[in-house]
Amino acid sequence: MKARRRTACKVSSTERPTPYADGRDLPADATTSRLSPSLRFGEISARQIWHAVKAGLSTGDVSERDGEKFLAELGWREFCHHLLSDHPDLATSNFNRDFDHFPWEVDENALQSWQAGQTGYPIVDAGLRELWSTGWIHNRVRMIVASFLTKHLLIDWRSGEQWFWDTLVDADPANNPAGWQWVASCGADAPPYFRIFNPALQGEKFDPDGAYTRHWVPELEHLDKRCLHHPWDAPGEALQKAGIVLGKTYPAPLIDHSKARKRAPHAYEAMKQAKS
Repeated sequence: MKARRRTACKVSSTERPTPYADGRDLPADATTSRLSPSLRFGEISARQIWHAVKAGLSTGDVSERDGEKFLAELGWREFCHHLLSDHPDLATSNFNRDFDHFPWEVDENALQSWQAGQTGYPIVDAGLRELWSTGWIHNRVRMIVASFLTKHLLIDWRSGEQWFWDTLVDADPANNPAGWQWVASCGADAPPYFRIFNPALQGEKFDPDGAYTRHWVPELEHLDKRCLHHPWDAPGEALQKAGIVLGKTYPAPLIDHSKARKRAPHAYEAMKQAKS
């Protein structure tokens, strides 16, 4: 798999970053802490971070809203380690055993397209290319690409978990499988299976100006932002002006979102029938 090597997409140093609670979901902003690799390898402990944030809250250097949100995320990380302690097979077995009956698809070509960031959904492709190029991927985008694999393509979450384990510099034996199972709706305190991200809407909401997507998917660099996150809807004139030929310079979608949105609940119903 080939990918253009690029550095992380960040806001200009002259710009003031968005506060953490508001900006943590914006992949183009340098808002997240990037502490996950150091946590993973024990260079810093969750306890140290907790006390540092509490100190910042007490002095006013950290706002209450930002600090409490950050600590909540840190708490989720620790919760995942408790899960792993009680379920040492977290990376290989469904936390919700009902999903042992889920009719996952076996589609190696689709899996490889997903891994390569060639799904035809710009925000998904941007995230997977960021992962391949840097060994890191923004948290919001982790959820988007994981949802796409498990609910659009119906590919077993363990295939995605293994890919993240092989490519992430912060791959953690607790957080990685717990996160994947959460998105796939088979994990602890997971959202209902019918919660399926629309990748185009996710891109428009969290990368509205397209800075992150254009950075990692340069084929779409000159496409109008009004259709950047759903280039299949772009008028032919707009595609031509941007130098895009769908299916050649940039892939057509692996699967239509509306089709995936209908197919996933059927698979879930099949799981429930097989269980009974």
